Amino acid sequence: MNPTRIWDLPTRLFHWALAACVIALVITAKVGGDAMNWHFRLGYAVFALLIFRLLWGFVGGHWSRFASFFPTPGRLSRYLGGRATAADTAGHNPLGALSVLALLTVLSVQVGTGLFTDDEIAFAGPLTPLVSGDTVWTLTSWHKTWGQWLVIGLVALHVLAIVVYLIRRKNLITPMLLGDKRMAEPVTPARDTAATRLLALVLLGAAAGVVWWVVQLGQRGMLG
Repeated sequence: MNPTRIWDLPTRLFHWALAACVIALVITAKVGGDAMNWHFRLGYAVFALLIFRLLWGFVGGHWSRFASFFPTPGRLSRYLGGRATAADTAGHNPLGALSVLALLTVLSVQVGTGLFTDDEIAFAGPLTPLVSGDTVWTLTSWHKTWGQWLVIGLVALHVLAIVVYLIRRKNLITPMLLGDKRMAEPVTPARDTAATRLLALVLLGAAAGVVWWVVQLGQRGMLG
């Protein structure tokens, strides 16, 4: 088995940064009080990370691109029927891809609703001035209940899958830490050069700029 670069450095850093932020978001939400200041900051960080991942899904390393792991009917059929090719499992396998896409979608909704939340005490999302009180109430209710529990449930499912694969002697953690995976068959390695890492940094900066712009929209709404 030859080691092959599957996960480029930007993808690996995104993965662990997102995991840390989501855990911290859940903790700060439960603690409340002054911890909500950090909850909002972490929410903005996740917002930027999600924008970055969306962009990286089109221009990143081969196995980080959505086209390489999107769970098409053909890929799902081969995987569930025990006929998966090396290309079907080198990165995210089809079931793992469904989990990843579901988590990214739910997190995007959670971040989006968080921008419009209001605890009616001391903290309100930056975009609350732009919508009606009824809309704020509806989005706040979702953010604090269904949205929160969907995130926790999907994260728990993600961790459970990793444990199950470990029991089956398939280590998913090491490749996401070091980038390389031992493949029985040759597959296309992911590009992970200084140039691609610089591109990732530029994209992350652009994502942060978008988040800053969105937050400013609410402040302008208050002034208007």
